Amino acid sequence: MTDIKNVDKYQQALNKYNLNITDAEVAEEVKKIIEKAAENNTDEVHRFLLGSIELTSLRTTDTEEEILAMVERVNNFSKDYKELPHVAAVCTYPCFAKLVSESLEVDGVEITNVCASFPSSQTFIEVKIAETALAVKDGATEIDIVQSVGKYLSGDYETVADEISEIKDICGEVPLKVILETGDLPSMADVKRASIIAMYAGADYIKTSTGKEKVSATPEAVYVMCQAIKEYYDETGIQIGLKPAGGINTVMDAVTYYTIVKEVLGEKWLTNKWFRLGTSRLTNLLISTIEGKEVKYF
Repeated sequence: MTDIKNVDKYQQALNKYNLNITDAEVAEEVKKIIEKAAENNTDEVHRFLLGSIELTSLRTTDTEEEILAMVERVNNFSKDYKELPHVAAVCTYPCFAKLVSESLEVDGVEITNVCASFPSSQTFIEVKIAETALAVKDGATEIDIVQSVGKYLSGDYETVADEISEIKDICGEVPLKVILETGDLPSMADVKRASIIAMYAGADYIKTSTGKEKVSATPEAVYVMCQAIKEYYDETGIQIGLKPAGGINTVMDAVTYYTIVKEVLGEKWLTNKWFRLGTSRLTNLLISTIEGKEVKYF
């Protein structure tokens, strides 16, 4: 039987926030912000964005040799390009956590694992907890999970939140990023609602997408998530990080997300602790832009 007190708890939290937003209103606000993006298309911002990337390999075909080669490139990059920032994290499936932990030599690069039946989140909570626990044990320093999108779409916010809370308990001090899969949510109001539920349930970051669905990160979704983070911070004093991921194909895509964060959340979020980019293809593009010539390092 559903616990009415818990339902009330989640609903009371949601009632503190303005969920009366429309997609059209969001699109109009985003349009105004994007007009400012060109002024942030600078070398300084490009370097910051490079240092915010989570270098990612999440393919069915990944091998230990390929993951090790990726980590070695991260190790060597800090020697070959001493004047450039290193990436913020290396992101893999949890079966590679120990390999990455034992081979990564660069201080300040986190080991991110996607857990809890990524990308579908369609399994038993016991499996999600076990996978997360094993990843942390093997050396993961950050955990990414997908909220139970099906449960969210059914209106079962209690289960969505309880699962996040249980997984966060397993993570302990290891930061937990909750992927909303915003492209599967019906409206921008849903993006905001899902953001608030995730944060109240214990998310340290909220993330747009897995990159496995038809629609990944969009400026509109990122704008709404930033608004939710700002309102949550104003309400609780707790700072939550942001990770746009999926479909970040150009330098200007990344600059656009930077601009949204800058305009909505401000300078406090413009560090590679609180702002991450889930992408791999962007890495070479940013290096090439900074260096003024084509570079295919990663």
